[in-house]
Amino acid sequence: MAGIPLISMRNIVKRFPGVTANDQINLDLHSGQIHALLGENGSGKTTLMSILTGLYRPTEGFISVCGEEKKFASPRDAIDSGIGMVHQHFKLIESFTVAENIALSQSSNSFLLSQEEVVEDIEKLGEKYGMSVNPRSYVWQLSVGEKQRVEILRMLYRNSKVLILDEPTAVLTPQETKELFLNLRKMANDGCAVVFISHKLNEVLELADKITVLRAGKVAGCFDRNDTNRYGLIEMMIGRKISVAQSGTKGEALGETVLEIDDISALNDVGTLGLNGLSLKVRAGEIYGIAGVSGNGQRELAEVLAGLRPVKSGNIKFYGEEITGMSPKNMIERGISYVPEDRLGMGLVPSLNSCENVILKEYDKPKYSQGWWIKEQAAVAATKAIVEKFDVRMGSIFQPVKMMSGGNLQKLLLGREIASKPKLMIVLYPVRGLDIGAIESVHKLLLQLKEANTAIILVSEELEEIAELSDRVGVIFSGKILGEFLIKDLDMERVGSLMAGVVEDKGESV
Repeated sequence: MAGIPLISMRNIVKRFPGVTANDQINLDLHSGQIHALLGENGSGKTTLMSILTGLYRPTEGFISVCGEEKKFASPRDAIDSGIGMVHQHFKLIESFTVAENIALSQSSNSFLLSQEEVVEDIEKLGEKYGMSVNPRSYVWQLSVGEKQRVEILRMLYRNSKVLILDEPTAVLTPQETKELFLNLRKMANDGCAVVFISHKLNEVLELADKITVLRAGKVAGCFDRNDTNRYGLIEMMIGRKISVAQSGTKGEALGETVLEIDDISALNDVGTLGLNGLSLKVRAGEIYGIAGVSGNGQRELAEVLAGLRPVKSGNIKFYGEEITGMSPKNMIERGISYVPEDRLGMGLVPSLNSCENVILKEYDKPKYSQGWWIKEQAAVAATKAIVEKFDVRMGSIFQPVKMMSGGNLQKLLLGREIASKPKLMIVLYPVRGLDIGAIESVHKLLLQLKEANTAIILVSEELEEIAELSDRVGVIFSGKILGEFLIKDLDMERVGSLMAGVVEDKGESV
């Protein structure tokens, strides 16, 4: 694209102790262009964008805005230069409302803003971009997906000229994704430079004008969209071909009914119905995929099954036994495993090491404890076995797990749960934020569980992932399963409509 770049990053180097995260990277972002940034976790994408948004200062190199060299001393300098980013790890204040968080993004005169005007503007933006969220809700009450929507709305609210979006479609239905793409294209046509970071290669190939691939902190390639394809991108990202995980028993009659949920209702954190008469059955050796936009009852369903949230009405049976209202400890003892969406926080304890996290749910069992004493050798042996079997990569099993990458955190968490040989596993968004190589590993772990006759409830916003792994698919909306499909009968358009609450056969919306 001709003309001076809106943003030019030249010879960017960023070094941390013992690590060079960015190594002589050049990147041009042009007005009117959508530029996709690809790479595995740890390839340097987030560091590069953190430099552009003023969170980090480059060790070497410089940034130009419209041909003028800039030195960002803080994120405020980048915001004042029209640069906005939705980070993978959200930058929200939990104790503030959605409206208060978004109002904070104003670069000046924030104390003069009318809260009602902010609320009205947020509602209009949410309606316009298909990302509605209650402006008066506190951030701590929101799901991970809803928090991501707030971040996107905050960037749109301040009219940034450089729009950096990290996995922006993770919480959208196919129809909403199409609408977002149309709006991003409109923004580009209006003169914005859009940076689109995604692991969904089909979206990148559909949306991007230019694609830059990073590997090991360096630029592995930069080319126009029409000059590459999906397989070329994958090989450039990870330096090898990958195998596709597939279930060998999809669509076949599976085992006995493991879980039967009958008309359950439960409240969410705001005190309204998060589950509203939901029913489903899952069999041994079956992966039951739940498709839906985040915030429609997925977390409430998982927490009810894990014993973490009380049931208002309805019944839950596990191998025919009534388990409604049982404690988390009783659920664990019966072989029910829960892998939450917040892997570093609820799934694992960040400040504890791998050994301590591995025994977290069974530390009081004889194999790990004797009276008041923990059997350290048993804990270390169990951890080493999980690390080896599930290819978890880390500096040391005695380091705090917060030092690990997202993919390795997920493998450690799944490894711990699989090692307990569960009869039912509930997995929420298992590959959210992971790169292609880590996604491949996680999918293989889930299929190994299936082959071991475990019943699995897989909650995902990725329809491709659900179609690839599941035997049956239920579509959740507003706390109900609106439709259910055998995988061979899966209609993506129909699923997308149900995700938006449109019940076509009745000609109405829920």
